[in-house]
Amino acid sequence: MGNAWILVLYVAPVALKLGKGMGPASVKSTGAIVAAFSIATVLSYYYFFFNNNNSPPKRRKTHKSPIINYNNKQLKNGLIEAIGNTPLIRINSLSEATGCEILGKAEFLNPGGSVKDRVAVKIIQEALESGLLAPGGVVTEGSAGSTAISLATVAPAYGCKCHVVIPDDVAIEKSQILEALGATVERVRPVSITHRDHYVNVARRRALEANEVALKHKKTEQTDAKDVEQINGYTSNGEEQSTVFSSNCKGGYFADQFENLANFRSHYEGTGPEIWEQTDGKLHAFIAAAGTGGTVAGVSRFLKEKDSNIKCFLIDPPGSGLFNKVTRGVMYTKEEAEGRRLKNPFDTITEGIGINRVTENFKMAQFDGAFQGTDMEAVEMSRFLLKNDGLFVGSSSAMNCVGAVRVAQSIGPGHTIVTVLCDNGMRHLSKFHNAQYLSRYGLTPSAAGLEFLQVD
Repeated sequence: MGNAWILVLYVAPVALKLGKGMGPASVKSTGAIVAAFSIATVLSYYYFFFNNNNSPPKRRKTHKSPIINYNNKQLKNGLIEAIGNTPLIRINSLSEATGCEILGKAEFLNPGGSVKDRVAVKIIQEALESGLLAPGGVVTEGSAGSTAISLATVAPAYGCKCHVVIPDDVAIEKSQILEALGATVERVRPVSITHRDHYVNVARRRALEANEVALKHKKTEQTDAKDVEQINGYTSNGEEQSTVFSSNCKGGYFADQFENLANFRSHYEGTGPEIWEQTDGKLHAFIAAAGTGGTVAGVSRFLKEKDSNIKCFLIDPPGSGLFNKVTRGVMYTKEEAEGRRLKNPFDTITEGIGINRVTENFKMAQFDGAFQGTDMEAVEMSRFLLKNDGLFVGSSSAMNCVGAVRVAQSIGPGHTIVTVLCDNGMRHLSKFHNAQYLSRYGLTPSAAGLEFLQVD
């Protein structure tokens, strides 16, 4: 504004001359001063912009956000970049009780609430890059809950949809979350994997149906139908498919989390390296349960490649055959192999872990041994962690912590043990964290400390 006052000194005499003969003296003076200020303001306005911007002011555009190159590693570009790099936290109560440093990879802090976010991203990215999934297509999956939720969370970020098939005995809140996320949810009765209507097999069929619908729709849009033979790598077999998809469907892709090695790679390339970096390579053991086997396989293989002295273990829930596979080299006991195995062998309330077949992902794991955990131990552990550490965890996370204590007891004090906190307890309110449900199965927790694991 200093320039304005200088201009007033030049302009005022001119304004006073213009005011002569136009009225009484007081009016002349007032008019002259007002004119001087007005002219000075206008001139200083243009002086400022011409000397600082070399151009008059332009109206700011508001219809388009500017692209800003933030040089800030803490800023994440959308949901996908926020997945992974979860903190590794010291579980104080277990560490103090065992004399080991027991650390938990807090995967429940991923945007979708579980370790399966990593898997969902890797599966969709690889499918899109390979052309097996078209933009706007439908990702189908058979899941007991967490992978389905992660796919439903991640798919919209890639412009895709999600169709999930789940057993009807999983916690009801999981299907409610899926529906709230916009996924199509199909609940089926629990049956053996060899059965046509096992939830995984149904999900596989749904992907084929989506591709069949997309192929037919594409044919109707072209005059020469012979030119259209494939879509998303799928070739029609000419059979009529019953379908739940709309006519403008862009095709489907079966995520196949159990056999798709993108699952393994997500942990070999992500979770494993993060654990190594966060511990500065100074860890002695890793333990986790397995469902698909992707987490324990990816992490164990990476850590073993970095340091073969790191011990990697499996913790297995009731009804699962993986403990026998790791410790004895066979999936079943002699009696089970002779056909006496129950039709529905999963005598456990834990969800997402335990299986009676060896998946392609599990085959990639490298183990030094295995432990078995019980439902009662998992329930007691979850209440112990909540009371002593403020950690509200789900059934698989609780079982992993049971495993961590077992490892500590096995290798002795003074070691660093890492496990995975897969998800929190919010998805387990109707079963694992429901007092009435637990009472029905004789699983009401009563321990004051860790006596259920023979820890004083």
